Amino acid sequence: MVKNILIFIFLVIAVVVIMNFSDHNFKRAVQACMAGSQLDKEVTFNNAEEAKEFCEEKIRNKGKWSQTKSNQ
Repeated sequence: MVKNILIFIFLVIAVVVIMNFSDHNFKRAVQACMAGSQLDKEVTFNNAEEAKEFCEEKIRNKGKWSQTKSNQ
């Protein structure tokens, strides 16, 4: 009984930790995209916010495309 309760508590804590850090990878990907776009001469942005919006949209669309591609 105690063992089951400890396993349940561990699982709840693990889910909370995963949910808290799920956005971390997305933020890192956006930062990498912004850094890479500074090196790309074909893509120019007026300010950092414009670059951030472009990268967020690009990453979200890529995620949706790869999910639909794997389902086919």
